Amino acid sequence: MRLSLNQATIKRATVAEAVDVCVRHGISSIGLWREPVAELGLDKSARLVEEAGLRVSSLCRGGFFTGVDQREALADNRKAIDEAAALHADCLVLVPGGVPDRDLIGARQRVADALAALAPYASDAGVKLAIEPMHPVFCADRGVVSTLGQALDLAAPFSPDVVGVVVDALHVWWDPDLPAQVARAAGRIFSYQVCDWITPLPADVLLGRGLPGDGHVDLPWLTALVEPFYSGDVEVEVFNADVWAADFSSVAADLVRRHAAGWRPVVDGGHDRPAA
Repeated sequence: MRLSLNQATIKRATVAEAVDVCVRHGISSIGLWREPVAELGLDKSARLVEEAGLRVSSLCRGGFFTGVDQREALADNRKAIDEAAALHADCLVLVPGGVPDRDLIGARQRVADALAALAPYASDAGVKLAIEPMHPVFCADRGVVSTLGQALDLAAPFSPDVVGVVVDALHVWWDPDLPAQVARAAGRIFSYQVCDWITPLPADVLLGRGLPGDGHVDLPWLTALVEPFYSGDVEVEVFNADVWAADFSSVAADLVRRHAAGWRPVVDGGHDRPAA
């Protein structure tokens, strides 16, 4: 799979800086985030990416559908769809949203209702909606869709050209039903994102993503699982305070090496671990 750098991995970088890093290190695709795109301007961002010869593997993020009043969320997601279309993004990533009122069943139903409202708009815009199931630790505040199977159930009523899923290593690696669900996802995997689950987890669990190869996830196995059903980019998305503080170019160079090595585990100092 071709390597893509999700902008969140070098969080302090502007769109222009992130594009420059990709070009300098031969990374052919970038995952963009809406906030830095808005800072530069949508048209300028689209033109910058196009002139650099990069693809946009994803736009993050839409979603957060679970508020009791969905009108504002739907309006923002229609705007996000328009932005994804302007950027020619492969997909718009949807983070479902958490549980605002202790009604988990109701929150999940609101995700389904929002998809029904947005799918025709996305189809008309030529944008793919990618539901991101999230590790159960995020169920309360970010993601009431906890498994790939649940995400596929939500996608099932819609065309596989419009609504699909994200396979994010951090969120799905633990699932004992993962091989069957990845196979079931054939034709609906719109994004494959990698990072690693590291321990001990930081106080802010959101920042508990390690660079690929530094944690507990068997990324070569997961990649081999996904490959028969997905031919797009493999996007590195890391939320980690130490990575964010590092030099952008050094992070990108490290990711290129790790990708070429098949995400083999590494120890401190960047040396390969001995084979078991």
